[in-house]
Amino acid sequence: MTLPRRILKETKKLISDPPPGISAVPHKSNPRYFDIMIAGPTSSSYEGGTFKLELFLTDEYPMDPPKVRFLTKIYHPNVDKLGRICLDILKKNWSPALQISTVLLSIQALMSAPNPDDPLDNQVADMWINDENQALEIARKWTRMYAMEN
Repeated sequence: MTLPRRILKETKKLISDPPPGISAVPHKSNPRYFDIMIAGPTSSSYEGGTFKLELFLTDEYPMDPPKVRFLTKIYHPNVDKLGRICLDILKKNWSPALQISTVLLSIQALMSAPNPDDPLDNQVADMWINDENQALEIARKWTRMYAMEN
């Protein structure tokens, strides 16, 4: 499989100089498919957890955004039960100038600052809006249950 030069360049940079708290490893059998690990941001309900995601670059990349989803369960208003992520740059605000590392840093930032006003999981968003302390505690509990080694 011959990859566009841009994907090769981005992959090389992700491996040699990954963003802090993030690793992205392409599959040997399909270099458009990446195993992603994001460390829960410091001072967030996800701190101490390691979250697995998958990222796939379609044939249309970079004109279309990558497909990204959480594989680790996460209690977050902008992530649904299937791990899909509501993030503007993965949809209407995508630009071919953005890179894989930008997407991953944006997901990490979203973990630090959930946006219940633009939810993907309405139930979680309602909890975040009506009882933020309880929502943060549930997020910490899920982090301990699903994102930490026992």
